[in-house]
Amino acid sequence: MSRMARVWRAGVIGGLVAAGLVVSTCDLVTTDDRGGAAGDDRGAAPGDAAGGEGCRKKIGVFAALSGDYANLGTNIRHGAQLALDEYNAEHPDCEAVLEEFDSRGSERRAPRLAESVVADSEVIGVVGPGFSGESMAALPTFDEAGLPVITPSATNPSLAEQGWDVFHRMLGNDATQGPAVAQYVADVLGGKKVFLMNDATEYGAALATIIQQDLRGRVIGTDAVQQQQTDFSAAVTAVDSLGADTLVYVGYYAEAARLTKQMRRAGWKGDIVATDGVKDPGYIEAGGAATKGTILTCPCIPPDEAPRFSRAYEKAFGVEPSTYSAEGYDAMRVFLAGLDEGIDNREDMLRFVDDYTGSGLTNRVAFDDRGEPSDVAMWAYRVKKGRIVTDREIE
Repeated sequence: MSRMARVWRAGVIGGLVAAGLVVSTCDLVTTDDRGGAAGDDRGAAPGDAAGGEGCRKKIGVFAALSGDYANLGTNIRHGAQLALDEYNAEHPDCEAVLEEFDSRGSERRAPRLAESVVADSEVIGVVGPGFSGESMAALPTFDEAGLPVITPSATNPSLAEQGWDVFHRMLGNDATQGPAVAQYVADVLGGKKVFLMNDATEYGAALATIIQQDLRGRVIGTDAVQQQQTDFSAAVTAVDSLGADTLVYVGYYAEAARLTKQMRRAGWKGDIVATDGVKDPGYIEAGGAATKGTILTCPCIPPDEAPRFSRAYEKAFGVEPSTYSAEGYDAMRVFLAGLDEGIDNREDMLRFVDDYTGSGLTNRVAFDDRGEPSDVAMWAYRVKKGRIVTDREIE
């Protein structure tokens, strides 16, 4: 069945066409700090903002908002909230609503939670899901309902290979990050004996496989740990006994902090490299001084690339933007651009997102026919003086 045929079927079955919404176009407070407006540059036809049943349409945020990995989901939520607050300030007579759906980062929780999202016919777009595992579990439900999603953070390449019509991704996938990690380890750190670990999730296992392929003969040992694991003594022993000069960890910040502390307590002095799921202040808070010098890779922009956004974010939430904050902002801005064109149902919103082209904070925003972004970037960061600072862009 074709992409548009499935969209039509979902729209008819769900009975999702609501009352009309006509709003005016505007320049929001935060624009692209590199010169363009952070939204759809095609330009909607101006109209009069109007209240009534067509207003207060909901955009959902589906992410870990509590639990061990809540920092990453909260970053997404804050970015999306900032975009929506700016929009509502310009549309006081016809506001949009952010609806939170807390996945807790759980693949088991995701399917039922997705059903609750779909059941609310006023939700016409979803920022998320946040993680690859929960995306794989929730997306069949979203796809059946024709509910468009834009994930700011799920990077498993296979998500774009399932034939889901509703899937869109705001940042580069792990087929981009894997080679970048390998390049940095080999060319910048000069790592020759690499021990590679992952957390056995959809995200961690898949990205670790890509990294291992790109590092070729440099990997001398591998291991898989479990989420919420606290004792890494076996891994510490293996890394040290094999004489590894570099440890690459693919997973999330909670386990990475425990692993890093135990590696340093054991006296191991090699380089530690971790991927985007670790790039969060929570890693430093839990790992303390042991995290100093850690390299963190991410297909996400440094805050200093978007200073006006960073100032607005810190003013709104009292903290600096972190991993996926800007991507959450840009994802919400795509849906808000759809509302600005009068879209009030899932079918039309999906068509709008498919065809969207605009300037965002993160990159130029557009999606190919699999939902992948047309423009991606990869950065390396370093933990220095208790903060995550920009190291360099990885070409």
